[in-house]
Amino acid sequence: METDQRTSLSVRRENAILVGVELRDRSVDHDAVDSLRELQALAESAGAIVKEIILQRRPRLDPKFYIGKGKVEELAGLIEQFEADVIIFDDDLSPAQLREIEEVCKCKVLDRSELILDIFASRARTHEAGLQVELAQLEYTAPRLRGMWTHLERIAGAGGGTGVGAVGGIGTRGPGERQIEIDRRIVNRRVTMLKRQIAAIDRRKIQQVRARHEHFNISLVGYTNAGKSTLMNALTDAGVHVEDRLFATLDTKTRRWNLGGADYALLSDTVGFIRRLPHHLVASFRATLEEAIHANLLLHVVDASSPTAARQYTAVTGVLKELGCGDHKTLVVLNKIDAVRDQTELQILQRKLPDALAISAHNGMGLPELIGRVREEVTGQPCKATIRLNNADGRAIAFVEKHAEVFDRRYKDHTVEMDVRIGSAILNRLRENHSAVVVQ
Repeated sequence: METDQRTSLSVRRENAILVGVELRDRSVDHDAVDSLRELQALAESAGAIVKEIILQRRPRLDPKFYIGKGKVEELAGLIEQFEADVIIFDDDLSPAQLREIEEVCKCKVLDRSELILDIFASRARTHEAGLQVELAQLEYTAPRLRGMWTHLERIAGAGGGTGVGAVGGIGTRGPGERQIEIDRRIVNRRVTMLKRQIAAIDRRKIQQVRARHEHFNISLVGYTNAGKSTLMNALTDAGVHVEDRLFATLDTKTRRWNLGGADYALLSDTVGFIRRLPHHLVASFRATLEEAIHANLLLHVVDASSPTAARQYTAVTGVLKELGCGDHKTLVVLNKIDAVRDQTELQILQRKLPDALAISAHNGMGLPELIGRVREEVTGQPCKATIRLNNADGRAIAFVEKHAEVFDRRYKDHTVEMDVRIGSAILNRLRENHSAVVVQ
């Protein structure tokens, strides 16, 4: 009996061949060479040893074999030469293309999205992240299960060590094909169950975010490995795990960021983005990204040392638009300037993003300027005002006393009027979150 190509071969690192295509009419925003470099980083992050990288230039894609039958047959010859276990394509393949290429090459074949999903599966450390990744994998993989369906009963509940994040080679973590055919209804039932569980998480997350509405909320967003977690550790006592690899952070952490005096904000780290991030993954991780969706300010962290920094910036803004927060107030932060080798490239980037702040989260360069800019956003321009509050609203009175300079107060019936000097942004939050009336 034939064994399933996606069944775990062993726990050793797998040898991989990467394949990319450069089309004559492809968007100028897509550089096939840069994209293949990123695919190599993704493959190595997933545990592969990249043995060969192939870039084919074509006028159009082959609808059956993607790169043409002759090229696929040539690829089959390289499998034996490099003792390759997996072929990874730098684009999404149709189910038919995957089937045809695997049939000729007699080797496991993955596309870019499946590789990214696999990496997310290996990084999932919490129940919430596990559910989100499993849903994204199922919705992406279901139409690509070439006549074979995952036996989800083996992974349901993810408690037996065979679910999301289990070790079994690239592309086999989480719901990949096993050797047992099952009915499509089981897949659909599992998807429905996951969506219900994630919807409940989403509701709780929204409640948690809204419970912090009287505070100024800031979210770190950016390309994967841009240094968001390092920056969060530099600004707070978060102690977030930092690792020089793609998608090291999947779970949101929120910490208090003291800005000097009585001023502070709540700072949240979020999952990193990447070019051509699978749509199912964005949708599944919406609950995790609620912090960014409801933030008062986004800190968009860009790796200034990357030769593709401008493209990474564009990719992140695209995902933010997809999430519905493309119009959020955003401060761009050019990180890792201590690692920039080509100052000309940095100057070009700064001309493209003239309001961006250049910093190094690693050595602290530029952090005082960043704190100053954020503090301006948190407090706003100072102004004088007379505020009327209900005597019984102790939280509002305490908020004013903490964040404003009080010159005078007058008690009338059940209210108190306070003459204050206060930041305009703080005054707006007071009006939005409390029964405050600005008299003048």
